[in-house]
Amino acid sequence: MNKNARQLKIREILQRHNVGNQHDLLRLLKETGMVVAQATLSRDCAELGIIRTRAAGGYRLVFPEDHAGKIIKGLVGVEVLTVTANETAVIIKTLPGRAHGVGSYIDQLKSPLILGTIAGDDTVLIIPASVNSIDTLITFIHRNVSKN
Repeated sequence: MNKNARQLKIREILQRHNVGNQHDLLRLLKETGMVVAQATLSRDCAELGIIRTRAAGGYRLVFPEDHAGKIIKGLVGVEVLTVTANETAVIIKTLPGRAHGVGSYIDQLKSPLILGTIAGDDTVLIIPASVNSIDTLITFIHRNVSKN
């Protein structure tokens, strides 16, 4: 089974069933004949943007909706302290321990302006696709990430 087929099956299961956690999702995958390691499932859920949210009667794994994206954007915005840049890169300073979440959120935006991100404890290094687009990238970050 390849990654695309597995992720397609995960989408299908989540659309058809109320799945409370990854353990239940593993069981449902197994019932369809797909045996998946927990670590692989966790990576798939992260790549697909699946979140665990409170629903009527408990928790549920779901795909983020537009309003959920706005909530996440607001939360990430609170975690961002500063956005600075030089001629080659952009640095985002975050609250302690929050750089990984901010970096992951930025990665999920899939902007063609961004070549990649590297996150530490309280710092996210953003490598632009082109140094000529740093100003545009900073505007993009302020519009999509920071609270300002």
